[in-house]
Formats: sequence, structure tokens, C-alpha cells
Amino acid sequence: MRPNAQRPRRVLVIEDEAALGSLVKANLESEGFHAALEGDGEAGLAAHAREAADLIVLDLSLPGMDGLEVLRTLRRRQDKVPVLILTARSGSDDRIQGLSYGADDYLAKPFAMLELTARIRAILRRAAPEEEGRRMARSGPYRIDYLHLSVHRGRTDTLLSLREFRLLEVLLAHPGRVHGRQDLVNLAWEADAHPTLRTVDKHINALRKKLGDSDENPAIQTLEREGYRWTLPVKW
Repeated sequence: MRPNAQRPRRVLVIEDEAALGSLVKANLESEGFHAALEGDGEAGLAAHAREAADLIVLDLSLPGMDGLEVLRTLRRRQDKVPVLILTARSGSDDRIQGLSYGADDYLAKPFAMLELTARIRAILRRAAPEEEGRRMARSGPYRIDYLHLSVHRGRTDTLLSLREFRLLEVLLAHPGRVHGRQDLVNLAWEADAHPTLRTVDKHINALRKKLGDSDENPAIQTLEREGYRWTLPVKW
């Protein structure tokens, strides 16, 4: 059982588009989070005051008090709750402004739900790695060390690059699920990076080589027109 299984992490979504907010909330709940939804900034701040969130997903274009003012209010109160800005504003000025006010990450609409969930998990690990608990995983012959970005197999310890480890992390999060190349770009690269799909293949091949992965019984299976999947059960 994962260490945080006793207490689902609480994510507060502040989003005035009801349909989108409900979709995000439902997706987070399906991923094991405790999610709450508020439609404006003042209601969001009040909800956070009643029951502190572990992370806030914050839209910028809110009625009344906009997202930036919500963020400024939190930081003026010395509240260090992690904040992921979710907005249709894709300009770099808005992104820089949000991050300068203390946001932890920025995701522009439209977005993939898988990417949103992956970014939330990454922020929570950075904010409280002990509580998030995903420091070591076991899968087949491998022990994956999240703290040192390394993989142990038998007596061999292999250090992965950050990109290789991000790819491995995405695959391990959903063993058996096929991840298309574009999905891997969304989940394992920064929002402002634009690698080619061939670049994904090159990094996967480098990762497989470091893992000593065999073609006969691969841990990372290649499905030519679909993408890649992790074939082994994972224990945390």
C-alpha cells in the first residue's frame, strides 16, 4: 500500500466554467484525489480557509476577484499551498506574471487530463516528497529510486537522465496502459518544449538500453502505430 493511501490528497479546483470544472474534479477523483470545486475566487479562498487544500488548480479568468488576485491574496497571507494556474491565456506575459506571483506551474487550455494529473503529482512530490511517498517502486527485476533518479537491477545501479526518468515515471504510473507518443510529449516534457515524435522514440530506446530490456520479454513494449506501455506489475 502506498504511504499516502490513508489520506487522499485534497485538490481545490477554482474554475468558473462549470462543465470543465466538473470534468477536472471527476478526473481527479478517479485518480484517487479528494477534489473540491468552486466557481469564483472569493468562494475558493473561503473553501481553502475552511479545509486547507494540498494543492489549488486556479483559473485566471474568474468573475469578480480574478485568479491573479486570488494568488496574491494567498501569498500575502504567507500561505505556501502549491498552485497550478489553469487558463486560456497562453501568452508568455501572463505565464511570467503568474509564476512571479508564486504559482508553481502553468497549464494552458486546452489541455490533456493526463497532463494535468501528471503535473499535479509532480508539484506534490516537490512540495512534500516524504508525504507523497513515491520514493521507491519495484517492478519485475527492477527497483526504481525516485529520489536519486536511478534503477537497480541485481547488483547493477543505473543513473537515468531527467528525461529518461520522466518517461519511466509516466509508464510506471499506469502499467499496461498504452501511451501514444504525443501523450508522452505532453507528460514528460515541459509545456514550452516541442520535441518531435522521433525524439520520443530515441529517448525510449536509450531508456530501454539502460534498463537492459530484452526484445523477447520487454518491460517497455513497443506498439508501432500506438506507442509504448510498461508490461510488468508495479508495487510501491
